[in-house]
Amino acid sequence: MKNLLLNYILKNFLKTFFLCVLITYSFGMILNLFEEVEFFKNNDVSFLKPLMLTSIFVPSMVLKFLPFVIFVSSMWFMIKIRNNKDLLTLKVYGYSNIKIFLILAFTSFILGWLILVVANPITSSMVKYYEKTKSQYARDIDHLVTFNNNGLWIKENLKDGDRVITASKTEKFRLIDVTIFHFDNKYNLYEKIFVKEVDIETNDWKLKNVIIFELENGVFKKTRAEALNIESIYNYEKITSLFNNSDTMSFIELIIDYKKLLNNGYNERFLNQSLHTMLALPFFLFLMTAIASILTMNTLKKSDNLKYIVLGLVICVLVYYFKDLSIALGQTDRIPLALSIWAPIIALSLFTFIGVLQINEK
Repeated sequence: MKNLLLNYILKNFLKTFFLCVLITYSFGMILNLFEEVEFFKNNDVSFLKPLMLTSIFVPSMVLKFLPFVIFVSSMWFMIKIRNNKDLLTLKVYGYSNIKIFLILAFTSFILGWLILVVANPITSSMVKYYEKTKSQYARDIDHLVTFNNNGLWIKENLKDGDRVITASKTEKFRLIDVTIFHFDNKYNLYEKIFVKEVDIETNDWKLKNVIIFELENGVFKKTRAEALNIESIYNYEKITSLFNNSDTMSFIELIIDYKKLLNNGYNERFLNQSLHTMLALPFFLFLMTAIASILTMNTLKKSDNLKYIVLGLVICVLVYYFKDLSIALGQTDRIPLALSIWAPIIALSLFTFIGVLQINEK
């Protein structure tokens, strides 16, 4: 009988959760579709293109709001079994408040890890495809920054032509083994610059140990210089910020290729923030389910439904802003970055511990 009741709890809880995910996905589709249609309005594409891009982008949005989705689904499930007297039946057959709480919370915890390992790599690949596809239709792109197996590549437009920069690797604020190509408006090469090291901390790039090949009368003339400055639209912060999209990186990729991503020039703080944020997800799901269970287990009265729904929405808003505030403090070095991500978890854990003691007495 106990296995039957356990299956009932898990089956109905997961059913409610996936229904909430579907509802969130549908709202996301509607809202994001308007943005995609607006983006493609001047391009000769069918309606299927924005619809397809929306469908592959929205899952990553759903993952971002997953703690609040699990909170709503937990509230919904608990209110439903309380109203139809199933909660009372479960207690008659030996399922205490604390036992039901642990079943739901640990189910959410396991769901969190499954999402990180299985769903997250899929959604990150979808976001990569989404961004790659949209970039092909962007009319205002006059520059390019990319990392590949050959290192860093940068292209920027100048008043009298184009500049292409390649570097074998990056070290903090420096580019190592750099080659700079200058082209005129007809894309004819007129200057090549070979540099051992370039300081890109500011837009005024500082070149050291420079070899210049400049075209004169159809022949490249070689000159040397100990130092040279060039003005660029890029600096270290701007270059790294172009790759600060955690949606394109999966949890598995961060774990396995962490050092490789660092060597490719990704910002260490950004990678650490992304990794800790993903690691915190299962704990967030656990705690949000716990809070929803605590709120709805305090009473068996149907008349209290509206009160707890409103209270639940207020808690969602408070948690959302507290989480954002904490991360902002970490990003501005007011507190350690890792602590800023785990601080909401710690605070919610204390609240949950107190709530568990209360429902255990009922």
